[in-house]
Amino acid sequence: MTTRQRDSAQFRSSRPIHAEERDAPSFSGTNIVVAGDHNRRITLQAIRANGPVRRSELAKLTGLTPPAVFRITNTMLDEGLVQVAGRVVPPRGKPANNLVVNPDGAFALGLNIDRDHLTLVALDFAGRARTRISREIAFADPYQTEQFIAGAIGDILASEVIDRNRLIGVGVAMPDDLGSISLEGQPPLYHEWSNTRIEDMVARHLDVPVIVENDAAAAAIGELHFGHGLKANSFFYVLISAGLGGGLVINGQYFRGAHGRSGEIGFLPRFHPFRSRHNDPGKTLGSAILLNSLYQQLAGAGISVDSPAGLADLNDAGEACVDAWIDQTAEYLYPPLLTLMCGIDPDAVFIGGRLPERLVDRLCERVNMKLSMNMDFTWERPPVVRAAMAGDAAAIGAAILPFKNRFLPADTRVSLVTS
Repeated sequence: MTTRQRDSAQFRSSRPIHAEERDAPSFSGTNIVVAGDHNRRITLQAIRANGPVRRSELAKLTGLTPPAVFRITNTMLDEGLVQVAGRVVPPRGKPANNLVVNPDGAFALGLNIDRDHLTLVALDFAGRARTRISREIAFADPYQTEQFIAGAIGDILASEVIDRNRLIGVGVAMPDDLGSISLEGQPPLYHEWSNTRIEDMVARHLDVPVIVENDAAAAAIGELHFGHGLKANSFFYVLISAGLGGGLVINGQYFRGAHGRSGEIGFLPRFHPFRSRHNDPGKTLGSAILLNSLYQQLAGAGISVDSPAGLADLNDAGEACVDAWIDQTAEYLYPPLLTLMCGIDPDAVFIGGRLPERLVDRLCERVNMKLSMNMDFTWERPPVVRAAMAGDAAAIGAAILPFKNRFLPADTRVSLVTS
């Protein structure tokens, strides 16, 4: 990991629920109920981002009055959402309790459906995965997916790693147009996804709210609320898995665009502004920057790998193939990231997905190097770093969606609505 990457820790600055509902602007007048809910959300956000934290510090962070903070935090303590983590005895004044989020205060499940795997994770309120169940399966159709969901949910609830009574919802992360885009090796039944409501499928096995989101968007939203987004208000998330996707966060809010398709870098053409030999008319980034392209490169060297786990222990020939793939990926990836940096000036670019973390680190280092070699920035260039939630990013991001819908502010920057 480079010095710039290390320094990037301190950045520059059962009803189906659609994920965009909490992001949509409201033009109605603020009433006392709305204001109370907002102030509760920003107080909880301040505790998550700054805990252990005293009530006096929360008042400064949120702009709420000390009595309001006292009432809100007392209610959260009674509900088990936060807990006391020691007492602070100042040189002058009364001792004060430190507050932190209670990991057992709430739980959510996150389901990631992709063209090469199915994964279900159980997340606690602190953002830690309590358990994970995954199956490597190419083009799982709706029937196979429901079998997986039924078994995985049953296993998680039977294991008692989470409190069923505090399970608040299920988030689902999956690519857009899952059944309508034809890919090589895709079976005929895969088109059934176009006629399948995943919300109904999950609801048949668990009576809790279900929230559905694009996989790259879910990864970005998860990073915003529980990862590097706690310090970076504006960033772009690159998700590398069975496909290539992206998610854009601006000023603490996920940005969807006019048609909800922002961040779709996989559809960009392979184009290099400085080296025409790298241009490939008619080909997209999404057909080159994905796990299967790496597996194919390894297969060309006689090395059989068909899952991320197989990338953990490669021989020298395998590592050479991986290094060549990383260099080619960085060559394709840095031009659109350069455009993005000049266009929106983010705090950082995060890369996550199903690649092993060590390979993500190598890719980030290579992209940073190519950016530095091909562009003289007159301002501090945004670093490209591994996402805090790089592995299982979409599944973990999906699990965070119910927390966001129920407890967290749409805008992660703490702000006050006065009642």
